[in-house]
Amino acid sequence: MPRYFFHVRRNDVFEEDSEGIDLASPELACEEATLSAREIVAERIRTGNPADGGAFEIMTEDGSLVATVPFRSAIRLD
Repeated sequence: MPRYFFHVRRNDVFEEDSEGIDLASPELACEEATLSAREIVAERIRTGNPADGGAFEIMTEDGSLVATVPFRSAIRLD
């Protein structure tokens, strides 16, 4: 099973995920990123912090970019 890494980019700050997670497909990696982004945004809102500006950069073990999932894409405001 492939390992995916969920690096976080916020403005000029890059937080590297050194552990990653084993998932069966890139689609499941995107779903996992969306769920995690919702948790991050919810926590930021609860603590009174801005909820925008961040994104997951999902990468494979060989460093290939699978997808970028902006945190704001994980929430609905309608």
